This record gives sequence, C-alpha cells and structure tokens, in this order.
Amino acid sequence: MDITQLHPGDSVFVICRNPHTQSVAQIQEAAIVDHPDYPGRTVLFLFDDYMPLTDDYAMFNNYEEAEEMYNLYFNESDVDVF
Repeated sequence: MDITQLHPGDSVFVICRNPHTQSVAQIQEAAIVDHPDYPGRTVLFLFDDYMPLTDDYAMFNNYEEAEEMYNLYFNESDVDVF
C-alpha cells in the first residue's frame, strides 16, 4: 500500500499481532486522521491511539485483501505437519 495516497477520512485494515503471543493476530479497521495535537500531521488511528503513518504496518485497502494475507501467514491448516 502506498501510504502517500492515504488521506484523512480513509479507512484501512491492519493486521495486528499480539505483543505477548506472536502467533496470535487479528484484522482491525483503522482510520486515517489528522493528529489533533499536531495540525497537518496525518496519522493512523488504531486502538484509540494515534500512531505514525509508516510502512511498518501491514495495511490493506479492504478487509478481503487483509484476510487473504492473514490466511497466508497465520492459517495453520495450510501448514504441513511432519
């Protein structure tokens, strides 16, 4: 996803990992907003917090794209067991 094309009012879907259990993740909808304390700074509003808008997040334009990538990396039924 090209973050330079995101504007306040856009929605994205983010794959978020649990910081305590790295094998657990979820898809969460987030909003692109202007930071209330820093006018002109566009940020990601996720989990009731303002986060920098960077390429560090696995962001997708729609839920279906996020779900496809989530299943690729976290769906254990596709993993070969020896």
